[in-house]
Amino acid sequence: MQQLPTSIDETQSLLTAQDYICGRDLATVGFLALTLGKPLFLEGEAGVGKTEIAKALASALGRRLIRLQCYEGLDAASAIYEWNFTAQMIAIRTAEATGGATGGVTRKALQQELFSDEFLIRRPLLEAMEPHPEGPPVLLIDEVDRTDEPFEAFLLEALSDFQVTIPELGTIKAETPPIVILTSNRTREVHDALKRRCLYHWVDYPSFEREVAILRARVPDCTKALTDEVVAFVQALRGEDLFKNPGVAETIDWAQSLIALDAVALSPEMITDTLGAVLKYQDDIAKIAGSEAARILADARDNLADAQAAL
Repeated sequence: MQQLPTSIDETQSLLTAQDYICGRDLATVGFLALTLGKPLFLEGEAGVGKTEIAKALASALGRRLIRLQCYEGLDAASAIYEWNFTAQMIAIRTAEATGGATGGVTRKALQQELFSDEFLIRRPLLEAMEPHPEGPPVLLIDEVDRTDEPFEAFLLEALSDFQVTIPELGTIKAETPPIVILTSNRTREVHDALKRRCLYHWVDYPSFEREVAILRARVPDCTKALTDEVVAFVQALRGEDLFKNPGVAETIDWAQSLIALDAVALSPEMITDTLGAVLKYQDDIAKIAGSEAARILADARDNLADAQAAL
């Protein structure tokens, strides 16, 4: 188990070692979250690396990553635990068949057995509260904006006391709080009360230089020339009037697709053929394909040439 970093620079180095390239601002809030033991709330567009930081931290620190994927209708019970109903029914039938329910095993004893650890199915929040040999886990509460207000209120209480309650077993409190990271794509506003429990950071699209560094780390087989062209084109795409701008995840997917096709440079034809790797809506693809792809590529190359000449 890796010890927690003792400085911002060490935090940034730990993440870089996991191929997570971030700026000093994100490294600073990450260091403070680890040092102060406060949840970290990351907000930003989809595909900018919010989920990846939790994975990188867990790997860097040698901790287990526990992920709670949020969705509409998620309730507290589903996030904490459930009982293995099938196994409980088998135990009841077995007791009945052997005469246990009316003989040596009392009804109360059977009930205690049925609601014991043996039949408990742990969900992410309960798993995160329990001790782990490698140390407190990293709890990723992903896309919290997809849930509703009652679940937010429950999270507010759970993250305040770092404890959960199972009616049949009682309250379970974390001996050492987990490292908590919440993410939001801002499909709706998350309540201020939940945000106040956390350290907040907006994860924006990276600069050209940082996105190039990310692509080089994640797709090392991509040549420097192709890497620069891909990033320049994607950054130019983000300036177009699209329904959904491509994130860093799409940049990586596109570069991998181009390598699989043995591409050494971008062309309007190659761009049109592979737009499904970088754009995810048909209206956006139809808008960019063909002559628009050629125009954006020409602009991207001009911007790239100007940037290289300025160095």
